[in-house]
Amino acid sequence: MNERYHRHADLRLTALAGEGVVLHLGSRRYFTVNETGLTILTALEHPKTFDELVVAVCAEFDVAADEAAETTRAFLAQCLKAEVIRADGAD
Repeated sequence: MNERYHRHADLRLTALAGEGVVLHLGSRRYFTVNETGLTILTALEHPKTFDELVVAVCAEFDVAADEAAETTRAFLAQCLKAEVIRADGAD
């Protein structure tokens, strides 16, 4: 995948006891995410490709790359739908 993912500019993220609380200032919505979601959103402090995010998940958890890819793909789809993150084509 050539897309680079990044957090929405209005997104605020706080880690609490292994979970994340996500506040989207623009829409005034908040979400909670599990440890994996927190790892992905933290990694997206700076734009990352899908493969870079899978590496981040594998580095944080004892998980096979294919399982990390499946989890990452599903989480990104939810975040894109909720407009928590954006995807841009590679330059």
